[in-house]
Amino acid sequence: MTVYGKGGQTRGFLNIQDTVRCIEIAAENPADKGEFRVFNQFTEQFSVGELAEKVKKVAQEEGYETTIANLDNPRVEQEEHFFQAENTKLRDLGLEPHLLDDDVIREIFRTVVNHKDRVITENVLPQVSWK
Repeated sequence: MTVYGKGGQTRGFLNIQDTVRCIEIAAENPADKGEFRVFNQFTEQFSVGELAEKVKKVAQEEGYETTIANLDNPRVEQEEHFFQAENTKLRDLGLEPHLLDDDVIREIFRTVVNHKDRVITENVLPQVSWK
């Protein structure tokens, strides 16, 4: 697996099932007249490096020797940054998140393995540097 830089870039993650549910919750609970609301649509957050470690663990459990390659980051971004967004409003309205646990990763991993012949390998690594 490839990770740009140290992998300290933190991101918010959301299961596609929760994406649909978030839209449904927002529609079922409209804002009051004149009220401005913002919903941060994610259910968990972790770094790219942490995500790579989660996938590596499952891949190894599935019998694949897996390593993480840290490549020079072609993007202009900080290697590590403070990211602590709030996402309580949707949960307060009833969102029950589907988190990225080992079983979800395993299902995605097995799907990728089953369709690996569709991967266009020359499109995997970056061809452009934004620096």
